[in-house]
Amino acid sequence: MKVSVLTLHAVSNYGTQLQAFATQEKLKEYFENVELIDYKRNDTYGKGLVDSFAKGNMLKRIAIYPTILRWKSVFGNFQKEYLNLTRKEYLNKDDFENFDFDSEAYISGSDQVWNSGWNKGIIPELYLNFVPKEKYKFAFSSSFGNTRLSEKEIELTKKYINDYNLISVREESGLKILEEQYGYKKARRLVDPTLSYGAEFWRNFAKKSKKSINEKYILIYNLNRSKEFDEFAKKLSKKTGLTVYRFCTRYDQIFRYGKSLIIPQIEDFVALIDKAEYVLTDSFHAVAFSMNLNTKPICIYPNNYSGRIAEFLKLVDCEDMHIKNFKDLNIVERNVDFEKVNKILDKERKKVELYLNEIKSIIKSGDNNG
Repeated sequence: MKVSVLTLHAVSNYGTQLQAFATQEKLKEYFENVELIDYKRNDTYGKGLVDSFAKGNMLKRIAIYPTILRWKSVFGNFQKEYLNLTRKEYLNKDDFENFDFDSEAYISGSDQVWNSGWNKGIIPELYLNFVPKEKYKFAFSSSFGNTRLSEKEIELTKKYINDYNLISVREESGLKILEEQYGYKKARRLVDPTLSYGAEFWRNFAKKSKKSINEKYILIYNLNRSKEFDEFAKKLSKKTGLTVYRFCTRYDQIFRYGKSLIIPQIEDFVALIDKAEYVLTDSFHAVAFSMNLNTKPICIYPNNYSGRIAEFLKLVDCEDMHIKNFKDLNIVERNVDFEKVNKILDKERKKVELYLNEIKSIIKSGDNNG
């Protein structure tokens, strides 16, 4: 049985790459052939990627170029080694017109595939609009990235949502959107696919990492530039006596506070989180991996799309690992009951298993009434 998956695998982001890999590997436990559709959003490659950073500034265009070359190496090689991608690239809606529908089912997700802000508009293909009605459609831990959508967005996308045989979303807020705004009553809430695997799986994955830090450290993984964030990191280092290492996702971040780890391999992302004493971050996936690997996260909510971190911390009963202001240095003294966290995540993994078994049963039954 073959399934085709459409997710945001082409975005140059560590969490995005790892969720695509986890999605693929988890589905492979239930289906013989899992293929990721090699769809690339315009702003994730070539001129579109440069333009999205430069915003018309020639100096920024020149400055970002070395970073983009490094991304192409790190993320491109990861995709070649780990992801089973279609031979054909899909770069616009016209490319989908001659799509080869040779799979029994089509799956969208995970990550923020339905976040119209992140995607710079509604992308119908991410709702599988190109898939014929007689084919099965499912969503796997998809995210809207918001707690509520505009009525206009609901109006434009409701026909796509109604075509799904079954939907699972990553956040409780996503369930509310589906139930209250779309009127879709049979959705499930599942954890991010990276959390469908425990620490043993990810430590085995990270064995290829060659990064080694021979001292106890605080790891920074910061996606949104902030002077207050960096000042807080300095104070945190002084209070704990720990060295701060910054996981740099771009070359220009080497000028920020902390010892620089410049655009490491994806395996390093997991290994560095695993071996840290604390992870200071505003990233959902850095928080998720920290909890999964039993490393204390110190969470700073970003200005946009912070709900996904807040909802996850609530799920694992660790909301006090979020700092409410940059004076909250006592956060290092708060304990995380990782035994409790592990039990909660184990229960959540069983929900993933039930959902994927349900998908498999629906396909086998031949019942495609949606």
